[in-house]
Amino acid sequence: MDGAQGHLVDAQCHGVLQGELGLGSFEARLPGTAAPHTTLFDSPTGFAVRRWCPPLLGLEPHCPPARYLARRRELGAYESARRLLRSTGVTAYLVDTGEPGDLGAPKDLAVAGGGVAFEIVRLEPLAQQVADTSGTVDGFLANLAEAVHAAAQEAAGFSYGTGTAASHEPGGRHARTGPPRVPPPWPEPAGGSAGRGRHARPWDEHGDGHADEPGPAGGPRPPGPHDVRTAAARWLAERTVGGRLTDEVLRRHLVWHAVATGLPLSLRYGPDGPGPRAAAEFLHATAGLGTDVVLTPGTRHQAAAAELAAVLPHVYVALGGDPSAVLARTPFGKVLYASGAAGLPELYVTGARAFRAGLAHLIDGRVAAGEWSAADGERVAALVGEGNARRVYRLPASAAGRVPHPRLPHADTLR
Repeated sequence: MDGAQGHLVDAQCHGVLQGELGLGSFEARLPGTAAPHTTLFDSPTGFAVRRWCPPLLGLEPHCPPARYLARRRELGAYESARRLLRSTGVTAYLVDTGEPGDLGAPKDLAVAGGGVAFEIVRLEPLAQQVADTSGTVDGFLANLAEAVHAAAQEAAGFSYGTGTAASHEPGGRHARTGPPRVPPPWPEPAGGSAGRGRHARPWDEHGDGHADEPGPAGGPRPPGPHDVRTAAARWLAERTVGGRLTDEVLRRHLVWHAVATGLPLSLRYGPDGPGPRAAAEFLHATAGLGTDVVLTPGTRHQAAAAELAAVLPHVYVALGGDPSAVLARTPFGKVLYASGAAGLPELYVTGARAFRAGLAHLIDGRVAAGEWSAADGERVAALVGEGNARRVYRLPASAAGRVPHPRLPHADTLR
């Protein structure tokens, strides 16, 4: 399917490392957890790296990892990244800049990849930075509103993490370490489907396996001013500089700040937290407000994300890997490509390869069966590969810049 080989917009990724890597440091950046006396090169991602990346650096497929890393060092970090990234067909990167560590800036990724990059501002670090420089509750709340408003002038969107805030790839591959789990900014169901009463939704019967997890008091609406001030006073008094935002009321307040800007909001799901169904009431509450919500689940939560995207007009799902299962559950205009890659340019290569292969298999099967015309297949490939992301994030067809949002409120309206 030629259409599946077209351009991609990567709707969730991170920067790449700038320096040289040895064998051990490279392997440490591969997703997964290796048991003693084993290697992450003996993993799906490890084999994919060895199959697809060596030819891009002038080596034969499946060459030994040590030889590959030697060639990588011979070319240099930048030249290796340039060759790898430009093979993916990604023309625009939506870069979540909140990933901790020594990753390069979005502009570095754009230069090496031969495309353009747009920033997705991660909300939690933004609030933590504001708290570090605010001496009073009033100052913190005013500065937070100003910070969200200022970020919205340049960013393509915001992101917020639920569950473990570890590095996470939408294709279902998760980092080995990360901070403790934090609650979502909406109440999680207490009890099974029988206990959900009038709030039950068609997808609730499937469950997410997190009914016993506590959620913040109140509903999915923005918390009131008194609750926000009380929570801010408590959190500022308890935290030290650099402390993470764990207060449930403030997290909900922060998310609704982002919703008020009208920019797309990406919800990131870690492997051990509540899935998208826990956010059903929040998603219903945001319908009609002009803010699109992009769910970026791992494999475990893809079915739930697809079902929500299918029934809520402003909800989308972004994923890497084979998109066939999600495309079987939701309209094709609601699915975006997202590699979730961080650190290694090789992960951009393997992510794009897996996504294209799965999409081509799906389209080729439909066309061969006579269910679709070849033109339909080309159109679906273009939608899922880049068209949906350009529409949701208001990226022009040329990717030369972002289309300004028609309504960015003044910060005073967010307080």
